[in-house]
Amino acid sequence: MATIEQIKALIRAHFDSNEEKFKTVVLQIAAHEAKVGHTASAREIKEIIQNSKYVNKNKVVALNNRLDILEQKMTHVHISDLIVSVEIEEKIKRVINEYHKKDLLRKNGLMNRSKLLLAGDPGTGKTMTASVIANELYLPLYVIQFDRLITKYMGETSAKLRQVFDQIKEIRGVYLFDEFDAIGSDRNLDNDVGEMRRILNSFLQNLEDDESYSIIIAATNNPRILDNALFRRFDDVMEYKNPDIEQITRLFKMKLHGKASNDIFTDDVYKLAQGLNHADIVKACEEAVKYSILEDRLITKNILLNYIKDRKNHYKYKEA
Repeated sequence: MATIEQIKALIRAHFDSNEEKFKTVVLQIAAHEAKVGHTASAREIKEIIQNSKYVNKNKVVALNNRLDILEQKMTHVHISDLIVSVEIEEKIKRVINEYHKKDLLRKNGLMNRSKLLLAGDPGTGKTMTASVIANELYLPLYVIQFDRLITKYMGETSAKLRQVFDQIKEIRGVYLFDEFDAIGSDRNLDNDVGEMRRILNSFLQNLEDDESYSIIIAATNNPRILDNALFRRFDDVMEYKNPDIEQITRLFKMKLHGKASNDIFTDDVYKLAQGLNHADIVKACEEAVKYSILEDRLITKNILLNYIKDRKNHYKYKEA
């Protein structure tokens, strides 16, 4: 049941033609319904928003009607869709659980985990993790557009960053700083410049001061170049790696269930896929499924092996 404050917020958003605020409040209502056990109602509310003809599923949000920095993405990814290590899965569940009980924690002088650093090679599940958290918490996902955030004019990037954090406080959501290396690199590196140091200092200060109800996620492909001061500012650091045999097995079975012949799920298939990241394996499966649909036949082992080899060949071209 919506609170009177949420009803008033919906009315204001409607008459202000503020679609983003309206959707955010609706998703907050859905989150409350899920929290009290009304999962069917919560799912129905979210589906109404997601299926609305007015929703632009990859909408760029303007800050102060001037700065197109945040891209909103609607997510449909559940935690069961994410194949990662047990350690990372437990950390994600802990973030979700603490968020649901954030008011209880705050009442006892504690904060829920809301500032996360995801580190690892491309294609290992970092961005998908942000989508999972947003979806499980019925929150909108906002991706910070670094190409629009960073400018050549002194002081302007820090000002834009301040506006992003103002948005984080005002509109509850999951905020993803993807490819965080752009501003998070070590301030002591020889090739660092004064302006980038100021930007990083600004980010660190904003992050430390943040006590909002949003989730802030920074993702990096290269944690080794990040400033040491960053790590203690985050509540959790999750390290992502290429899938092991057990995760590869789960990926293939999840993506090809009911679409492949019985001889396909064997050790030689899994071993050939070793060294590929999650995204590569998913891509190989998708290509095999497309072949199956177009040729109207089940996926055989040889078909899948060929698509796995094809993904591995991509890296040979890259190395060349």
